[in-house]
Amino acid sequence: MRHFGHIPPTARQGLFHQEPGEFTAASPARMLSAALGATLYSPATRSRLADDVVKLAGRGVVSMVLCLEDSIDDSEVSWAEENLIEQFTDLDRRGAEVPLLFVRVREPDQIPDLVRRLGPATHMLSGFVLPKFTEERGVPFLEALISAEHESGQRLFAMPVLESPELLHLETRADTLTGIARTVDKYRERVLALRLGVTDFCSAYGLRRSPDMTAYDVRIVAAVIADVVNVLGRADGTGFTITGPVWEYFRLHERMFKPQLRRSPFLEGRAEELRTALIEHDLDGLLREIQLDQTNGLMGKTCIHPSHVMPVHALSVVSHEEFSDARDILRPERGGGGVLRSSYTNKMNEVKPHRAWAERTMQRAEVFGVAKEDIGFVELLAAGLVE
Repeated sequence: MRHFGHIPPTARQGLFHQEPGEFTAASPARMLSAALGATLYSPATRSRLADDVVKLAGRGVVSMVLCLEDSIDDSEVSWAEENLIEQFTDLDRRGAEVPLLFVRVREPDQIPDLVRRLGPATHMLSGFVLPKFTEERGVPFLEALISAEHESGQRLFAMPVLESPELLHLETRADTLTGIARTVDKYRERVLALRLGVTDFCSAYGLRRSPDMTAYDVRIVAAVIADVVNVLGRADGTGFTITGPVWEYFRLHERMFKPQLRRSPFLEGRAEELRTALIEHDLDGLLREIQLDQTNGLMGKTCIHPSHVMPVHALSVVSHEEFSDARDILRPERGGGGVLRSSYTNKMNEVKPHRAWAERTMQRAEVFGVAKEDIGFVELLAAGLVE
């Protein structure tokens, strides 16, 4: 699979200076963590889940979470597990090309139980999402995952969700973060990425952001994100990929504030029509939040609607200017440091301080590609929205 792999090769060639790289579920963890992109959640109760997975793969989805936790009623868990086994078996029987598939469980013992019940279809599974992760709660989940991995012979990754009240509350945050860091470091080879459960953070204070606001406008949430990145997202080799919070809006409703999506990138061809559609569907707030995610050190995003996937992927493509700066900074002859003018002649590139940024940019370029010099977000989004 590859990002933008659902569009014709000739269209990709017209968009990319460097095309997105191919990857599989067996690719190195470093590559997969960067390639997650928009991870689409779906309740495990959907009766046509296998059909949904195949259809969404054909529309550019590369990672999905099939949820047995908060998205379903407590009374539905047993039936949802049975449905999940049936749907995975169906996918295996078809030999379908599927996204990276993860299952969000409630309790540790579900992990080995589901793997045993999946049997040969386990090879369709990339891992598990672990809810409300803390040191105390997380270790049993990770030990259960290791047990299931050994029993099945299948590599399985964990994606812990950071959403517990202990992480939100100021008086317990530092100790909770320290414990989480200690735990994920011990199980580093199994931890693909850390996910932020911002909805649970808001719930603890009875808050809900409107579609005109981003997670970063909710100060108490922004403070937690900053602390999580501070402890767990460092660029010194100790950090992990941390994914952006869910955007929960996709319906029409009356707007209170002026649209945030400026007109200038949308002035050619069908672009103005696309801008109008994005605003009408409350996606201008999503676009702003994706950019703030990236600015604050996050990569990828949790999504609950297919319409959110291509905006995340289009904004994840490395621009030609970013690529040029990163390439210049990382040239071997620049190993001693120094300052150089950007090839775009609009900024200073300081080799040593900007090196970690350049390495991260090249990691993103490897999986999302590099846009041609005259290609921007609008062209990438329009191309990705093919039916």
